[in-house]
Amino acid sequence: AESHLSLDERINTNYDHPLACYTELIISHLKMLMDYKPLDKPIYDFTVHNRKKNTIRLEPTEVIVLEGILVLDCQDLRKLLDIKIIVDTDADVRLIRRITRDMRERGRSLESVIRQYIEVVKPMHNEFIEPTKRYADIIIPEGGYNKVAIDIMVTKVKSILRE
Repeated sequence: AESHLSLDERINTNYDHPLACYTELIISHLKMLMDYKPLDKPIYDFTVHNRKKNTIRLEPTEVIVLEGILVLDCQDLRKLLDIKIIVDTDADVRLIRRITRDMRERGRSLESVIRQYIEVVKPMHNEFIEPTKRYADIIIPEGGYNKVAIDIMVTKVKSILRE
């Protein structure tokens, strides 16, 4: 947790940069689930920029879905994945979703969301997220609303489960 940082320091941390991710923890948790071991996943509170004290218990399953905008940035993490999928969404749609979410769920102002998007989110997307498309096995266009691409993904997941 970032509890050793002040609230102001946490507010000013660039969470759209790979260095802000808990890659070692994610890899450790993924390996535990792959070994059919349950785990307690931290819960992040975006309103105070810190982990909550409580956790969520995750039980292992046959299919593990690991989501996140920076998942494919880390080679060690990519090596653990059977199939790598990117849902490609138009930049305007991403911005509208961010504005809606951050204002409703995180109590942020329109101005602060737009400023953060222009100064941090968009540059980090272009530098770190967009290049990871080359690692994807499947890219689902249209923000995930592409039936053909989803059918291909489902078929691939089913074939992996049959192996």
